Amino acid sequence: MAAARVLVVGLDPATLKDWDPEPVQAAIARGRARFAEHGVEADYCLVDLAADPEGALVEALSRGGHECVVIGGGIRGHEPALQIFERMINLVRQHAPDAAIAFNTSPEDCLDAALRWLRP
Repeated sequence: MAAARVLVVGLDPATLKDWDPEPVQAAIARGRARFAEHGVEADYCLVDLAADPEGALVEALSRGGHECVVIGGGIRGHEPALQIFERMINLVRQHAPDAAIAFNTSPEDCLDAALRWLRP
């Protein structure tokens, strides 16, 4: 049986101005490790809001095979990104219509969000 495959979409913390990316990068690394510990394959698409985030998402989705797409809170909760969030939801529906869509609360609980939707 093949391992479940998840795409995690979030803001690239290194691209945010006036922000120390290290704590978020460390949390992302811990979240990635949790996927590996549970045998779930996780691809990450960390986007720069100023550099075609929709194109980056379409490229990641084109690799196919994702059972679930987790969209991070930085995209969902960042007011200037609201329209990008809406477009991302529709891009997932268009390019990965069979994938579940899940939302995390932190970079470390992406696995928990995905597990709510992954098939046993």
